[in-house]
Amino acid sequence: MATKIYDTAKISLVDGEEITLTPLKIKYLREFMSAFELVKDAKDDDDAITKLSECARITMQQYCPRIKTIEDLEDNLDLPSIYKILDIAAGIKVSDKSDKSVKNQATESGSTWETLDLAKLESETFLLGIWKDYEELETSLSMPEMLATLEIKRELDYSEKKFLAAIQGVDLDKQSNKSNAWEDMKARVFSKGKAKDANDIVALQGVNAQQAGFGIGLGLDYEDLTKK
Repeated sequence: MATKIYDTAKISLVDGEEITLTPLKIKYLREFMSAFELVKDAKDDDDAITKLSECARITMQQYCPRIKTIEDLEDNLDLPSIYKILDIAAGIKVSDKSDKSVKNQATESGSTWETLDLAKLESETFLLGIWKDYEELETSLSMPEMLATLEIKRELDYSEKKFLAAIQGVDLDKQSNKSNAWEDMKARVFSKGKAKDANDIVALQGVNAQQAGFGIGLGLDYEDLTKK
């Protein structure tokens, strides 16, 4: 049974200090994604790497606050480590072994807010009453954590409604399309906008793959023929 909500990794700074990488909390992910938008306008690989380094610098607010500037980042981390940070922090995959440009690799795998109603998701999560304000919520949760929290909340809410309906002789499963929209939204999030709906093969990654026990990165791979 899958038990992980997200992947983690460890990297070492030049002085040997080890830091643990996890998906960015929403507070930092907002700033990260704003900086990532600039990568789309990069003139060449050097420019793209410079802009991606700024994205990596932003992640240090969560991973290692003493690294505050690009100079600090360059003094403490090599390029492969920066690429690892981008992958774990926000699902942006770049490899120095790829034939594609750095800009194309980053922008083709990068996350997007365009199809995600983050305000609505946060509002629903906030109703759990755990956080005193939205600032605390965004500092506490990453996107995978918030989606996992909302998923179990929705399952519990539905189970209660299903029980009450059954008392009245109503089969709620037959009268509702309870999960399609939610599953489709999760599919778009974990496929970085590539999946059309929950039935799309590229939806089987991230939390969806962990829950299924297989998927992209877990024994399953795919080739995007539209890019040939």
